[in-house]
Amino acid sequence: MNYDLSTLGLSEEELFSRVEHDDSDSEKIAAPRYSYWQSVFRVFFKNKVNIFVLSVLAVLVLFAYIYPMFTTYDKFHALLDPTAKHLTPAQAIEKYGFQLKWILGAGNAGQSTFDAVWNGARISITLAAVCAAINMTVGVVIGAIWGFSKKVDAFMIQVYNIIGNIPYILFISVMIMLFAPSFWTMVLALTATGWLAIAYFIRTQVIIIRDREYNLASKCLGTSTFKIAMKNILPFMTSVIVTQLATEIPSYISYEVFLSYIGMGISDMSLGRLIFESEGAMLTPGWGFEFWSPVVVASIITVVLYVVGQSLGDASDPRTHM
Repeated sequence: MNYDLSTLGLSEEELFSRVEHDDSDSEKIAAPRYSYWQSVFRVFFKNKVNIFVLSVLAVLVLFAYIYPMFTTYDKFHALLDPTAKHLTPAQAIEKYGFQLKWILGAGNAGQSTFDAVWNGARISITLAAVCAAINMTVGVVIGAIWGFSKKVDAFMIQVYNIIGNIPYILFISVMIMLFAPSFWTMVLALTATGWLAIAYFIRTQVIIIRDREYNLASKCLGTSTFKIAMKNILPFMTSVIVTQLATEIPSYISYEVFLSYIGMGISDMSLGRLIFESEGAMLTPGWGFEFWSPVVVASIITVVLYVVGQSLGDASDPRTHM
């Protein structure tokens, strides 16, 4: 059927217009924008348990780093006052009045157990964070190159076979005995070979994916091994790295607590040192808060850090973003 366009009362310019063509439009993908980290946090916060555990972690960090800024912790608060030593929470509140610092009683020198615990927690968490940052950075970078380069693999596997078979605790103990038992001595002891196990784990994961088509294509185009490892492989392993980090931070707190408990830890009043010095109060009636307070706080910190890390590692897996 034919229509007479003149009956519409419109000109050809009004009826028809030229359509401009842009070749770049063909490269655009008509799909919703995808943000990896936005999806990670969406999956993480979808689980109500994660929100609760993260809230507990926030409270722990708040007390460990913010609370000591508003208090003055004195280990020898009332050393010369025999009536201020080894007080239960009720006795401490009766003596000093109700204050947050006395809700866990007083220690062997009249010091606040509550203040001692959170000052110790700050030291332990800082130690674990520093060690994890060093070991994970070195371990992930070396592990990525180790797994992708067969020449590096031949050398590093021999290094791992020699150093990796030395008991880790024994190596740390010797390092601490050789140097003064300080914060940075402990960091040195935990990081001197601590990165090697992480690097070996990353190397194993890299070997699984190094011969995929896009890596072979990059290699054929002349891309360096380091760039392929950093750009092609490591981003693919984000969830694996986060999961590994989830186990590293709590483990360093555990190492510090254990070594301090057996008398080989740092000289600073960390959680492990508090447990070591209050060991005698464990079985003494009325003195239990001195020992069990740092034990409970150290346990809660390690468990919460592990759960948050594992949950974040699961959320980092793109397969959970569906």
